Formats: sequence, structure tokens, C-alpha cells
Amino acid sequence: MTSKQRSYLKSLASNLEPVFHLGKASLTPEVTDAVSEAFNTRELIKVAVLKNCEDDPREIAEMLAERTRSQVVQVIGKKIILYKESRENKKIILP
Repeated sequence: MTSKQRSYLKSLASNLEPVFHLGKASLTPEVTDAVSEAFNTRELIKVAVLKNCEDDPREIAEMLAERTRSQVVQVIGKKIILYKESRENKKIILP
């Protein structure tokens, strides 16, 4: 992903509300499955890491991206933005 594409996705994600909130249990197989399912209907997902989660958001983002075969767009504070290109119905056209 180029920096121009990453910048474009960041601008789209700024208006998104987090779809998932990770708490004390952190990254469980159920959360991973739910994020994978969410990529069936959308290409860009924002995840919020709550204060009671002791794991590093950057590490969570890398593990989640690897498990869902997506790409980390940005980790800022406790917010994670992930992107996965849809094969069937592309909604986001990258520059």
C-alpha cells in the first residue's frame, strides 16, 4: 500500500465509528472471527482498544491483520484502522 493510498484510507476512516471494542479479554478467537465476518460487508474497519485492555494496540493490530489477511492502515492511540480489499463488491477505489 502506498502512502497516498494510506492517506486516502485514513481520511475515509476519520468519520467511521469503531465497529469493535476490545476490552479485558483482548484479542480472542471470537473477536477475530467477528472481524473476518465484518470484512464481508465492508472494506474499512475501525477497532477501539479500551483502557482495561493491557495489550499494546500496535501488537493487537498486527496480529489481527495477520489473522484476517488485512492491512493495518493506522494505529493512533487506542484506535486501529484495518483495510481488506473486497473481491466481489469493491466499495473503495484506491488512488
